Amino acid sequence: MKSDFYKYQAQTSKHPLAISIKAAKGSYVYDKNDKAYLDFIAGVSANTLGHSHPKVSEAVKKQVDTYTHVMVYGEFIQDEPVLLAKLLAENLPDPLNATYLTNSGTEATEGSIKLAKRYTGRAEIISFKNAYHGNTQGSMSVCGNEEKNGAFRPLIPGVRFIEFNKEEDLQKITNKTAGVIVETIQGGAGFLVPENDYLAKLKKRCEEVGALLILDEIQSGVGRTGKLFGFENYNVVPDIFITGKGLGGGMPIGAFISSNEIMECLTDGPKLGHITTFGGHPVIAAAARATLKEVIETNLMNEVIEKEKLFKELLQHKEIKEIRGKGLMLAIILETPEKATELILKCMEKGLLLFWLLFEGKAARITPPLTISEEEIKKGCKIILETLDEL
Repeated sequence: MKSDFYKYQAQTSKHPLAISIKAAKGSYVYDKNDKAYLDFIAGVSANTLGHSHPKVSEAVKKQVDTYTHVMVYGEFIQDEPVLLAKLLAENLPDPLNATYLTNSGTEATEGSIKLAKRYTGRAEIISFKNAYHGNTQGSMSVCGNEEKNGAFRPLIPGVRFIEFNKEEDLQKITNKTAGVIVETIQGGAGFLVPENDYLAKLKKRCEEVGALLILDEIQSGVGRTGKLFGFENYNVVPDIFITGKGLGGGMPIGAFISSNEIMECLTDGPKLGHITTFGGHPVIAAAARATLKEVIETNLMNEVIEKEKLFKELLQHKEIKEIRGKGLMLAIILETPEKATELILKCMEKGLLLFWLLFEGKAARITPPLTISEEEIKKGCKIILETLDEL
């Protein structure tokens, strides 16, 4: 299987981790030699409730036995997509009450950019240096890292970049700007959180010039910061909201959400302003609704805050220069990228899964399932500290 993996499956890097997976349950992944790996990655923030959560699995099986795909998005009334959209609206502030379900976060980004342009009649999009919003051409156009983008230009025109948390840059948002797209917490840049009411000031500037604020919470949503949605920590409500990853509970999903008034512009002039065959797939929607209900109806979000404190209490070491992020979206910052890579690879050998961030080479990602136990946190942190001693 390993040789076939390299021979037949297109690769994203020269050195994939290449663990041969046999099973995954709870906070653990198991390889085909029955070695257990404690998972501090959670599918890159996607497995909100861990692996093979019974409520998610039950919802998927029930829907598969009822029907799977029947029609392109938005034509037939299917219970699970409608109920998911309703549950989202019930738990989001006004006016975020209309959800467009997509196959992935990057498609949700694409849809949100189109929506901002169509609604405002403007062409300019402003994004942020070292932002990451997906990997399709439109999404790459608003990703602020030229090392990644350069090989694929030309991308879509009319995109300008400003610096996260730099208030003087807000004046670059003008009456030519259709939308400003920003991660509530910058992920690939190193889990950078907004400072000094930055997001509220950003929203105020957007309102002054008639631009739409697009908040990307593909990583930071669905309870990961201790709030259902990360922007609830920062006294701001976006005009367009993007979610994905953790919403699916391990299944592929994305969504862009706005008011009915704004979203309606995709229905006419031209009609079918955004279309998708498999977006809102009933099986995926069932998994997402089960995940969202579990996060909302249990004590998981309160536990996230306590688990963040535990991580920060335990991870005290001279090699750790800083711990960034919020909730269970954390990154430990080491002195050099080489040390971060050595930590990640040695921890994997010892049965603990950590991972890199896209643009901050000195970081090791810690984004475990929200369901991780205190005992599992202590176990994983012990491995990290022992490994740091060896560095």
